Amino acid sequence: MRDARARLGHGKAAAPRVSFASISFLLCFLPLVLLAQALLPWRNATLLLASLIFYAWGDPAHLPVLLYSILLNWALGLWMERRPGCHRLLWLGILLNLLPLLWFKMEGALGPPPPQIPLGLSFFTFQAISYLVDIHRGLVRPERRLRVFALYKALFPLLIAGPILRYREIAGRLERRRASLLRWRLGMTLFILGLGQKVLLADTLAVPADRIFALPAAELGQATAWLGVLCFHLQLFFDFAGYSTMAIGLGHMLGLRFPANFDRPYLAQSLTEFWRRWHMTLSAWFRDYVYIPLGGNRGGAWRTGRNLLLVYLLCGLWHGAAATFVLWGLFHGALMLAERLGFGAVLDRAWRPLRHLYLQLALLLGWALFRGDSLEAAWTLWRAMAGLNPAALEPVPVGVFLTGPVVAALLLGGLLACLRLPRGPGWVPGRRPGGAWRDAAALLLLFLVALAAITGGTHQPFIYGRF
Repeated sequence: MRDARARLGHGKAAAPRVSFASISFLLCFLPLVLLAQALLPWRNATLLLASLIFYAWGDPAHLPVLLYSILLNWALGLWMERRPGCHRLLWLGILLNLLPLLWFKMEGALGPPPPQIPLGLSFFTFQAISYLVDIHRGLVRPERRLRVFALYKALFPLLIAGPILRYREIAGRLERRRASLLRWRLGMTLFILGLGQKVLLADTLAVPADRIFALPAAELGQATAWLGVLCFHLQLFFDFAGYSTMAIGLGHMLGLRFPANFDRPYLAQSLTEFWRRWHMTLSAWFRDYVYIPLGGNRGGAWRTGRNLLLVYLLCGLWHGAAATFVLWGLFHGALMLAERLGFGAVLDRAWRPLRHLYLQLALLLGWALFRGDSLEAAWTLWRAMAGLNPAALEPVPVGVFLTGPVVAALLLGGLLACLRLPRGPGWVPGRRPGGAWRDAAALLLLFLVALAAITGGTHQPFIYGRF
């Protein structure tokens, strides 16, 4: 069975040469960038150069794709300013942005598929489309300076996996950014917390998840199937939320504030609420640039249902062109529609633990599709979860996968998924007497443990690195 990271990216699952969770980034690239920002003039020029080096180091073959996106959208923005309200020009820009996405993701629909998906392709494509649409709507003026626009497009903290930053959220601030000591402390705190989430939790849980999803049907018992999906449930969250936390922390260290991407989504009480808390910048993107332009919830129940299903179909296709992703998107869309048409009112009156149980069951069943290598594999996993897998002749005991680190990661992950991380520079670690030293020591210890795990070769590429 192919590795899931290859399937998620529809390409080889090769790790990029540089990532936030690598020795080269932590001990070489990041310190040099922060020193350059503190000591050298032309801070934006040095940050742009560092961002392009970061991408070229991680994915040298596809640097032209990023440069194409930068030059194309900078020129289109200026052209749209000269022809305000031109719908054809907007659609031309959207099409030209989507062409690389279609080429690399549709697995031969437009030609032979390449060996790898460019790093962060979906993220900087959606970022570019939001820029053009906002110019068309008159919400923002195009950036005339190519160097500033290139920095917005190539910012290395956001380049690989978001959050999706809209230009109007940062317009004017790139030239005036200041990294105070207070923001630098917050940024470093967030970065180390995110690194711990990724390396110590997500990567630990990836081991049993990968092994269980690779089991043949004859060895997949009920308890083992549930454990595999539960491990992936937490692995995906801490992998992606850990990246987002690191990116936001890097932003603070560079004098910028990036939008939050997760808000304790597993505490939601419905799928509708879940999508307001999970990958919030993508959910907001689909809402503002697809759902509302289609009519949103205006026009009656039929059109609302159509719009919801179309949005989640596109959300599934954004993750990949495989049938499993399409059905995963439609599965979520159907449940969202059911909640909109009356089931949500039933949930509101239900006992709170039951609402939470409903959400967790919906998510776990959906993750089986999302993570499964094929529809047949997902169906086998569902049957095993229900205790109806007739092929399970010699199931592997679940205890084989419940090692000490895995049990600790499950317990700690379940707890940390319920906690809210600090969000802004108003939060200061160590305010109580002597607390600064204790907090600093705890963060240093967490960093050293994560560094040891990375050095030991137990870390894995970010799941969303090849989207």
